[in-house]
Amino acid sequence: MLKSELAGYMEIFHCGKQYAAVSRELEMAFGIKGAELRTLINALRRDGVPICSNEKGYFYAETDAELLQTIRHMSSRIAGISGAIRGLKKARTRFDPGQISLPMGGGDDL
Repeated sequence: MLKSELAGYMEIFHCGKQYAAVSRELEMAFGIKGAELRTLINALRRDGVPICSNEKGYFYAETDAELLQTIRHMSSRIAGISGAIRGLKKARTRFDPGQISLPMGGGDDL
């Protein structure tokens, strides 16, 4: 129910990037916390509701260009997160119990 109320509210009052709403405004309007708002926005997007976002907040897409801009931004975030995951997987070798660690000082004190 809250999902459809949020979608309707966004379409009526925040249609187009010029009418973007900051998270805090939406949290107060619906009496929810930021994490719940993000979950609702994500669910609406998965349902095909054109909720966009930019540096000014969330808004209901008015144009295809607004949708594409949000899609591009989200895609770049995916690429950044994927790179971080690859780096962390590489870092796991430091914790691999099967890997032998030798002293770096040289000499015969093994």
